[in-house]
Amino acid sequence: MVKFEDTALDRTFAALADPTRRALLVRLSAGEHLSVSDLAEPFAMSLPAVMKHLDVLADAGLITRNKTGRTVACRLSAAPMEQAMAWLQRYQQFWSEALDQLAAYVEEPACPPAPVSRSSDTSPPPRKKSSARGPIRSKS
Repeated sequence: MVKFEDTALDRTFAALADPTRRALLVRLSAGEHLSVSDLAEPFAMSLPAVMKHLDVLADAGLITRNKTGRTVACRLSAAPMEQAMAWLQRYQQFWSEALDQLAAYVEEPACPPAPVSRSSDTSPPPRKKSSARGPIRSKS
């Protein structure tokens, strides 16, 4: 079995793959510091489930947590996303060229349709159907 190295980029993409974690990041991007209970409020899941999502985000370096007394506040950390964007930009040129070629192909004028003959005088009359079947052979 091949075992790949667990890099920061892998952890970033794995963390961003989940829609709940992306929603948590969106909420954090709107505010400076939010407590874990404030982050968990709109989600229909238990606080421990939200804490597991926050653990994945923290392991990927996408959030930082600060504990003040009994309150844990979370803050967005964009550095790993910048690294992921840098990785994606390497492929942007390839995809841009491929999409430009596709757009050029789609925008090409279509072949002109073949002219339609409107004259019924030149068309041959319809063929008659054949008559009844021939004699049936007997099996011997």
